[in-house]
Amino acid sequence: MIYLLEDEEGIRNIVVYALEQAGLEPFGFAMARDFWAAAREKPPDLVLLDIMLPDEDGLTVLKKLRAASATERTPVMMLTAMGAEYDKVRGLDLGADDYLAKPFGMMELIARVKSLLRRADGGASGGTGQAPPLAGDEYQAGLVKLSLKRRKVWADGTPVPLSFKEFETLAYLMKNKGIALSREQIMDHVWGYDYDGESRTVDVHVRSLRAKLGACEDVIETVRGVGYRISSD
Repeated sequence: MIYLLEDEEGIRNIVVYALEQAGLEPFGFAMARDFWAAAREKPPDLVLLDIMLPDEDGLTVLKKLRAASATERTPVMMLTAMGAEYDKVRGLDLGADDYLAKPFGMMELIARVKSLLRRADGGASGGTGQAPPLAGDEYQAGLVKLSLKRRKVWADGTPVPLSFKEFETLAYLMKNKGIALSREQIMDHVWGYDYDGESRTVDVHVRSLRAKLGACEDVIETVRGVGYRISSD
């Protein structure tokens, strides 16, 4: 069951129609209060969330979803205005799994929705494992340490809170330490679908990761014309 919170009727209707045609079960809401009433009765499997809403902004809705035990791990895709970089970063910061800038194509939306649902069902594939794990399934690069089992990251000994997709992105990079990974590879592994050249999802996540790593941000290197890699010691 997919809940769409979008106050623009035209967008809401076409998204609901497209998802229905794809064999999914969507429900559209124009107001946050109606969304919450439905979520209390039956929590959704996935949420599509607009940011600009008349009664409660989408970022506040996202924060509440992540704070509630019934929806703390529910996949959430933010629907943002084109070029609203701050909203994208804030959404990822608060735990959004993905974002899509308006105007967007229905085929891309459906592909991303199905990918998020597969991931939520445990359909994610494992990493390539080219870097040997440390004791307890841990990886380290410089002063950054990552534990897969505990799903925690430390930078110079300080815990770093990451969203689900930020953790998955960093884990994939650290498993392949020293190897340049393309945006296509990262997108396919973490999100489960091919990278769209117009999408900046990977770049936004890496930017957010670097900001959270603070003085250790240089552990993630940009490989011009390719993508990113974790620097070798």
